Amino acid sequence: MYKVFGVIGDPVSHSLSPVMHNSAFRELGLKAVYGAFQVKKENLKSAVEGIRALNIGGVSVTIPHKESIFHFLDEVDEVAQKIGAVNTIINKEGKLIGYNTDWLGVLKAFEEKGVSLKEKRVVILGAGGASRAVVFAVKAGLAKEIYILNRTFEKALKLAEDFGVIPLPWEDLNKAEGDIIIQTTSIGLKSQESPVSQEILKRFKIAMDIVYLPLHTQFLKLAKEYCQIIDGLRMLLYQGVEQFKLFTGMSPPVKLMEKVLYEEVKRLEGELNLGN
Repeated sequence: MYKVFGVIGDPVSHSLSPVMHNSAFRELGLKAVYGAFQVKKENLKSAVEGIRALNIGGVSVTIPHKESIFHFLDEVDEVAQKIGAVNTIINKEGKLIGYNTDWLGVLKAFEEKGVSLKEKRVVILGAGGASRAVVFAVKAGLAKEIYILNRTFEKALKLAEDFGVIPLPWEDLNKAEGDIIIQTTSIGLKSQESPVSQEILKRFKIAMDIVYLPLHTQFLKLAKEYCQIIDGLRMLLYQGVEQFKLFTGMSPPVKLMEKVLYEEVKRLEGELNLGN
């Protein structure tokens, strides 16, 4: 009998998680399959009940459910509670437990590039579910100053209150400067837009984007001349590695997961005419 896993969100049609996890399952000879399940906000409670009823082993949680999913789980891990967002649910004999592996993906993405967050001045664009994990990771990395800018200032304020960081109105973006800039908004997804100009990016040494379609976003293209860049697949890969460990209790074939992710993004770029 095959164990079932999957990702829930809206939209999920171009999620890369199925190709990543299924490749790892096959490589390790596991009887498991990972699918993509589109779940509208109004159906979230029913979907969670379905996970339990169908004995689905676990699911990844993506936009827009990372924060609202809390209400429907039996237990939430301490770190996920602090972050205020869940990206992984494990079904332990009918008990649904929420975790967050996004923050570990962020830390590993910096670590593999030899970038220390300690004592750094970090500017984060966006205040959604993903940015909460980014802020948590940056704080865990002992950054000296963390600034949050969001188009809706109230969301930046809320994030600042929750994590003890500094909120700034979006209008102050033109004055932003520091060591590291992290782009967590959806700007640039399937487009050639950037939330910031090259003039601003000149003031930073490291630029990270969590958008990965296209892989070389306009944000990263503009940053490349002045910054060491980190593409969005790095965080996705390493949060997926940690998810796989939670799903199976095993260490996954990381290099294979990396290979299939980049191949799939290249294929999707061609399909969506997002060539760089």
